[in-house]
Amino acid sequence: MPPSDADEPAENFEKVTAVNLRGVWACMKHELSHMRKQGSGAIVNCSSLGGLVGLPGRAAYHASKHGVIGLTRSAALEYAPRGIRINAICPGTFDTPMVSAMLEKQADAMREILREQPIGRLGRVEEIADAVLWLCSTGSTFVIGHALAIDGGFTAH
Repeated sequence: MPPSDADEPAENFEKVTAVNLRGVWACMKHELSHMRKQGSGAIVNCSSLGGLVGLPGRAAYHASKHGVIGLTRSAALEYAPRGIRINAICPGTFDTPMVSAMLEKQADAMREILREQPIGRLGRVEEIADAVLWLCSTGSTFVIGHALAIDGGFTAH
């Protein structure tokens, strides 16, 4: 059973929120400063599968990632009339060094992950890059304020 969110220290909540939510806000602040001057631009914020769902023991992380989606949608509505498109990506579980390290510590974790992945495999980082490139391209000029799940079908359940 995951640790209880009620037992999480406030310092951890503050740290997670500072990185995951305030960090995105700070980046957007500077990006928008330049984009307003040029009258166009595309921003793709990084949320997470955790911004679309809730899971036990992950309240601080999920709250911060839900916050990124709220920030993205509000800013998208404000800046769309100015020619600036703002969206977010919501990656699921990808084949990265962090995930590999986690799986080494939890032998049954991969079986659990794959059971909930309709595609039957971890994502490849190139699949995130392709989605971001599309959101920045002229192929997505009518996509505003969207939180794009890149999760192998996890949220389709």
